Amino acid sequence: MSTATLETPAASQLSQLDQLKKVTKVVADTGDFETMREFKPQDATTNPSLIFQATQKAEYAYIIDKVVADRKSSGLTGAAQVEDVIDNVLVAFGLEILKIVPGRVSTETDARLSFDVEGTLAKARQLIGLYEKAGISRDRILIKIASTWEGIRAAEVLQKEGIHCNLTLLFSLAQAVACAEAKVQLISPFVGRIYDWYKAAQKRDFTGAEDPGVVSVTQIFTYYKHFGYKTEVMGASFRNTSQIVELAGSDLLTISPDLLAKLAASNEPVTKKLDEAAAKAAKVDRLNLDEKTFRYLLNDDAMATEKTAEGIRKFAADIVKLEHFIAGKV
Repeated sequence: MSTATLETPAASQLSQLDQLKKVTKVVADTGDFETMREFKPQDATTNPSLIFQATQKAEYAYIIDKVVADRKSSGLTGAAQVEDVIDNVLVAFGLEILKIVPGRVSTETDARLSFDVEGTLAKARQLIGLYEKAGISRDRILIKIASTWEGIRAAEVLQKEGIHCNLTLLFSLAQAVACAEAKVQLISPFVGRIYDWYKAAQKRDFTGAEDPGVVSVTQIFTYYKHFGYKTEVMGASFRNTSQIVELAGSDLLTISPDLLAKLAASNEPVTKKLDEAAAKAAKVDRLNLDEKTFRYLLNDDAMATEKTAEGIRKFAADIVKLEHFIAGKV
């Protein structure tokens, strides 16, 4: 991969964040509006954990209260009413975010639908319908779905309907290739969680280009660009700025508020590490996937299997927390 220093006037006077923005679309991984205003990302991503955290803050109470008041006349009761309010809360946060960022917002489906194609399709269409009712174009929304076989099949259908998808909880090349072949809009490989697994398994730390999360995203980026896939690669779930800097040149990187602040405070040079031309010239073997091969390769990768399952469980748990919180409001 190319490691040429970015060609910018007085590069050392630019923050790492500003240097990064010259070669990669920077995305804010947060539900916090002030962070977005401060760091001016192109897009923003949310997930059930981030939205639940935001609902616990007093400054966002007005969003919850307005949605609850507006949906009192829905005619729904019980669990159906809570689900309706949550859908509208997710979209309400997305609408506020879209007033700040010029690009797209990612809104996640219920993680408990990760093995349910029809359920995922229904939820995605419901969320898009709410955005469209509010006057938002489909081009500004990414529906987040877990990178299970069922999630990828649902995303394939949604993409044909013009509903753009962000396949999340992605930890392996097999998942990435299946997403690309399904023509999904974007994938979110989880750099930090891959790093966490290998650090615990091998009882050692990793830095720079040897970081297993960095290696994984570099491999996926190279595969996509080599074979001409249009699916965007957005590294996610970072533990430190080193991981981010090592992936400069990726299509997008979604970054938490604390790491955005560290990048903005540093003037260390950033070099473009991921390069499309270099990827096209690389020697890459094509991976042929059907359902049986996908499931076997995922099963054969202990890290990817464990982290996908763990991620689904954690996001599902935070949806349940959000349900209990909303139930107390309605």
